[in-house]
Parts: sequence; structure tokens; C-alpha cells
Amino acid sequence: MTGRSLYQRLRSNAQVRTMLFCAGVLLIVAGVIIAPLPGPGFIILSPLGLMLALQNSAWAKRRYVRFKRRHPRYGDWTDRVMRRVSAARRRARDRIGDILDDD
Repeated sequence: MTGRSLYQRLRSNAQVRTMLFCAGVLLIVAGVIIAPLPGPGFIILSPLGLMLALQNSAWAKRRYVRFKRRHPRYGDWTDRVMRRVSAARRRARDRIGDILDDD
């Protein structure tokens, strides 16, 4: 029998999910604010904030999907930065399709 982690148990509470979403938005904003400063702060904070926001908000997921449809190149870049499993699966599927098309 496998138990759920503390993080998974906490995420089942709506108030905790809202707080995690707000923390994600604050990380994104902080990343944008410190972007002009030297160092990799923007590259670290923004993806972390985006991951928190996407994990805890259906609204953010819908907006992200809409963004990816309108701007596939930037959507692919953000998926790679966030190391999303769906992006890796999509790239593997595209590679297989390219191999089969070559035959």
C-alpha cells in the first residue's frame, strides 16, 4: 500500500491550493522584477512560479494551453524549461512520426 506524500495531501485542501497558486504568481512577478539584474534569477524563479501556478489552478492551465496554441515556439520553449512530461512525450511522438514518414 502506497501512501500519499505530505505535499499531495496538502494540495487536496482548496485553501492550500489557492496559497500555492498565489505563491507561484508571486514567484513569476519576482522573476520579472529581478530579470534586469545580473545572474540567473529570472531563469530559476519564473519556471518555478509557472509550475506552481499550473499545478494548482485550472484557470492558469487553460490560459497556458491557449498561449501554447497561439505561440507554439514559445510554448515548446517553456515546456522544455519546465521539463514537462507531456512535452517530452510529444517530442518522442514527433520523432517517431518523422521516422515513419521517411520510409
